[in-house]
Amino acid sequence: MNSFTELGLIPSLTQTLKKNRITKPTEIQINTIPMLLSGQSVVGVSETGSGKTLAYALPLLHQLKSLENDGQPVTENSSPRAIIMVPTRELGEQVSKVFKSLTHDTRLRIRPALGGMTFEQSRRNIENTFEVLLATPGRLVQLLEKNLINLSDVRTIVFDEADQMLDQGFLSDSNLIIHSCKNNPQLVLFSATISPSVQKLINELFTQAEIFRSQGSGKTVSSLITKNMTVIDGKRMPLFEHILAQKTKGGTLVFTNTREQCDKLFNELKDKGYACGIYRGDMDKNERRSNYKKFRDGDIDLLIATDIAGRGLDLDHVGRVINYHLPKQMENYLHRVGRTARAGRPGLVINLVTERDERLITALTGNKAAIKATARQPHKNKTVTDNKTTQKKKTLKTKSFPKNKR
Repeated sequence: MNSFTELGLIPSLTQTLKKNRITKPTEIQINTIPMLLSGQSVVGVSETGSGKTLAYALPLLHQLKSLENDGQPVTENSSPRAIIMVPTRELGEQVSKVFKSLTHDTRLRIRPALGGMTFEQSRRNIENTFEVLLATPGRLVQLLEKNLINLSDVRTIVFDEADQMLDQGFLSDSNLIIHSCKNNPQLVLFSATISPSVQKLINELFTQAEIFRSQGSGKTVSSLITKNMTVIDGKRMPLFEHILAQKTKGGTLVFTNTREQCDKLFNELKDKGYACGIYRGDMDKNERRSNYKKFRDGDIDLLIATDIAGRGLDLDHVGRVINYHLPKQMENYLHRVGRTARAGRPGLVINLVTERDERLITALTGNKAAIKATARQPHKNKTVTDNKTTQKKKTLKTKSFPKNKR
């Protein structure tokens, strides 16, 4: 299948896609859009940057506009026909931007009610007629508790970046929201990985869903080059500054494991005169949002972050990801490196490696001797591995489930 027209989308959507120069559907879109158009509940697991937002946005807009074209427009205030649930305001704003780029010809309304905006602003956003509600679970529960939103006409509920949302403790809220809908809605879940909490939700609520796992899920994308660089005697900063001196196209996103590590690195870099921002949990949301915007807009080229920046943020200008501290879990690693090399663009990830990272490096390279070999190298900042030479050795295993019922 080589075009969106072949997927059976309404003309106004294919016209908009053509205007936006989006011509060829990705693997996740080819395999999930027909199922979603048929009304089937779907679980889609696919690597970051693979086009998951369009995979659910296009069939959702198709279905809603088709109802309107058949003489069934939305007539009740505060009564949406679809809900998109996202974990954070930042991701919500990105999703809203995608939807607005698609509705110029289709003329449907999306309204945000997101954590991080004032409750009064959320209330005003939903007080008239509209088709799509974009919400964080906690804010939507607040609206339900105050009887400010009516979910009786909801036909579809989408969980976007479900692993992050449910890992943050939103499982009970999500269950409440689903059970507040009266029409047995179509359930849609998209995620880059399946965490235990997401698996629990799938087991409880997605028993009738079609499950599709892309060939690239659980892997880094082919356009990503990976370099593992050895930290000698715990001295990360000299190696890190050597890396920063090597200019790259686009911004650099740097990951640490804890808030304390994040603050320490940020302050060290500021003291050394680097222009950088910080993005982590447990900080003022307005400051975090401001730093994110500066980085996204190119006002600063260096952002120091924890894993909160590893999921959901669509920063298309990130040319390089540096793991100042490597995570323990492969899942977190895949989310981090997925911030670059998106949508087929090239990207670079550089890992600062110590002997503590042996398990993760072994999983990435399939070579138990790799970390030991790097430890014997003199401190010359040599590249130990890159995707071009180790891709065949990777032991990450995935399965493809085209239309297998679970």
